[in-house]
Amino acid sequence: MGRRFAESKPMQSARRDLKSLAARVFKDSPAEEAVLLAWPLACGSAVAERTRAVDFQDGVLRVEVPDRGWQSQLEAFSLQYRHKISELLDVTVSRISYEVPHTRTRALRRNA
Repeated sequence: MGRRFAESKPMQSARRDLKSLAARVFKDSPAEEAVLLAWPLACGSAVAERTRAVDFQDGVLRVEVPDRGWQSQLEAFSLQYRHKISELLDVTVSRISYEVPHTRTRALRRNA
C-alpha cells in the first residue's frame, strides 16, 4: 500500500505541472484556438498523428478522423478527452464530433 501512495505523488505533480504549462502556453489564446491546440495533449500522440481538431464553437469540438473505424473507436473516449481539455484549459467541451472528411477535400489538401 505504501508503494502505491508513493507512485501517486509524482503523478499528481506531473499533472499539476502539465496543467500549469498549458495555462501559460494557452493563456493569451481565445478558447476557440486553445481547445484546438490542446487536442494533442488530451488525446495523446498516437491519436493526434491520425486526427486533426478543426473547429471549436458553442462547446462542440470538431475533429477530423481518417475513416469510420476511427470515428467509432474514438466515440468511446470522448468523455475522457473532454475531461482532459477541461482540466487543461478550464473550458467546457460539451461534445466532440468526429468527422470523416470527404475524399475530394482530402485530395485537394494533398495537392495544395
